Amino acid sequence: MVKGLYTAYTGMIEEMRRMDVMTNNLANASTTGYKKEGTVNQSFDDQLAIKIKDRSEVLRAKRLGDVNLGVKVGETYRDYSQGSFSVTDNPYDLALDGNGFFAIEFRNKNGETSIKYTRDGSFTVDQNGYLMTKDGDYVLNANGARNTAGGQANYVHIDPNQDVTIERNGAVMQNDVQVGQIGLVDFEDYNYLEKYGENLYDAVAGSRITASTAGIEQGCLEMSNVNIVSEMVDMITITRAYEANQKIITTVDETLDKAVNTVGQV
Repeated sequence: MVKGLYTAYTGMIEEMRRMDVMTNNLANASTTGYKKEGTVNQSFDDQLAIKIKDRSEVLRAKRLGDVNLGVKVGETYRDYSQGSFSVTDNPYDLALDGNGFFAIEFRNKNGETSIKYTRDGSFTVDQNGYLMTKDGDYVLNANGARNTAGGQANYVHIDPNQDVTIERNGAVMQNDVQVGQIGLVDFEDYNYLEKYGENLYDAVAGSRITASTAGIEQGCLEMSNVNIVSEMVDMITITRAYEANQKIITTVDETLDKAVNTVGQV
């Protein structure tokens, strides 16, 4: 094995992975509540190189030292920092100011329900007065969010024929009377959140729900926290790193060609 070829190859694979994540960020730059992702690089463990058939050292092959076989894909992380607000003046558009998530009862294609979490507050109200996402999933009230319980009793219900005011603490007011409470939750450790789709999250085993300190801003939406300019600059960096690894492979290939076809001639 020619170490230079393998090192350049692993570098190209890593840059391809970084580019996939970067393009996904750019594709979701206008997705409400989307949180950008990033990657980390990790080197392979050092390996001990030895000289084959050299027994100059007693009872062992001669050591040449440690070598590293290049880079490998580390973990993918998510940046949960808050995005900017866009004012829509739609009473059912809600943005979270601070750490926390809306809880929704998600229904899959098989009709199975589960509790998901999101920062996307672009809601609507159906003909029966239930607050829903644009995909038709019910928004949970405080009891449902806190106890991760779905069902009609845990939905946010209002009178669709009356004006609605949603206070910063999530209280749903109509005619100066509180008719509901939007459920907000937070998590002790975001490493126990798993992405589901574009802007939904699953709480995996080991997650611990805590009270959210976020405030609700009615008539606003939280936009993606993707900075398009920064992503484009990083994309150029990735492209140049990929091309550098390509040149290494070309150089090594040319060196091997000369070694075999020129130097190796008798």
